[in-house]
Amino acid sequence: MKNADYKNRLIDEKVKESLQLFGAVCIEGPKWCGKTWTSTHHCSSRIMLGDPEGDFQNKRMAEVYPSIVLEGEVPHLIDEWQEVPRLWDAVRYEVDQRGRKGQFLLTGSSTPKIKGVLHSGAGRIKRLRMYPMSLWESGDSTGDVSLKDLFNGNVKAKMITPAGLKNLIYLCVRGGWPGAIGVKEKHAGDIAKAYIDTIQEYDIFKIDDKQYDTKKISLLMRSLARNEATTVSIKSLAKDISEKDDVRIDTDTLSRYLTLLDRLFLLRNQPAFDTNIRSSIRVKQMEKRHFTDPSIACALLGARTDRLLADLKTFGFMFEAMVERDLQIYAESIGGKLYHYQDYNGSEIDAVIELEDGRWGAFEIKLGADRIDEGAASLLKVRANMLASNPQAHVADVMCVICGMANAIYQRPDGVWVVPITALKE
Repeated sequence: MKNADYKNRLIDEKVKESLQLFGAVCIEGPKWCGKTWTSTHHCSSRIMLGDPEGDFQNKRMAEVYPSIVLEGEVPHLIDEWQEVPRLWDAVRYEVDQRGRKGQFLLTGSSTPKIKGVLHSGAGRIKRLRMYPMSLWESGDSTGDVSLKDLFNGNVKAKMITPAGLKNLIYLCVRGGWPGAIGVKEKHAGDIAKAYIDTIQEYDIFKIDDKQYDTKKISLLMRSLARNEATTVSIKSLAKDISEKDDVRIDTDTLSRYLTLLDRLFLLRNQPAFDTNIRSSIRVKQMEKRHFTDPSIACALLGARTDRLLADLKTFGFMFEAMVERDLQIYAESIGGKLYHYQDYNGSEIDAVIELEDGRWGAFEIKLGADRIDEGAASLLKVRANMLASNPQAHVADVMCVICGMANAIYQRPDGVWVVPITALKE
């Protein structure tokens, strides 16, 4: 169902590839990130379970006669399948019966508890995670530098027009929501604010039959916003809520609510990395916490453009979150994974990308060009420490400082690349 107005997404190639390998593909991600638009672009027929026509007759029909909603020219899209969780097993069964690839596309904005209880769908249904748009996808990056080319050594030095501070703040506050692209500065955070309201007032009550304290969930989300792009522990989140919001909440409750937010695809965390795949660092070090888009943290903090201009320390965390959102999207599009590095000696790397062939890159994130030297020194220090502890260590294949306001793409004499975020793509 091709649409001439469709804006290409990096997940498109993964969808095409997966439809050739699996009987069904499930695209999961937060509301409003473009799942339905992308899935419609790849399908030949569709049924929308959220369509209110006829008192939600599509959903009612799916509940009573699930086989009927599976009918249609393939690939057949079932949008928001989690509205009728039994459809997961119905799709899996139908895929087995047909014995053909590329039969169904599913989209989901939450993970119902029943999913995986009866049949996981392993081998039949491929799950793909979708995020809001990267700067390349939204048209806010020139794409002069490819992440793939960085790893392959095919990048050429080039002067570019640097991004302004106010524009970078606008991009963070606006986020990567397709519906927010092109909005004026005064409305930049409106989509993210509406998203939060929808989550807190509606979606948390649909995910299962449990009762949740919406006030405590709201306080948890605000605490996560205050701790965006950090490795804050659950215990520290509880302490933060107690000190800042004067509400007592135990860690078990926080753990349940974090799981809830994760099932709504609201969170996107970075696990810890070590060059040794059996290393305890991968297991013991905490994840770096993120919302699925930095605009959510901005909206929760009430941080519009003018406020962040006056508080560059806070914006530094939001900028890091935006860069790591993009790195996650770019890495996954080329088969890689995003991590962060933090060893027991206090050395850190903001972002690490590991490719399927074992090569890895180390990325420091700096807002201003005046901190490029600091970022490069940090990367070189980690490299030296690794070699000092193990001369045979597999050190980073790529070292790069990703900067907000740099006017050039170049490689320093020490081997560290400098790349503006508004020049990067997959």
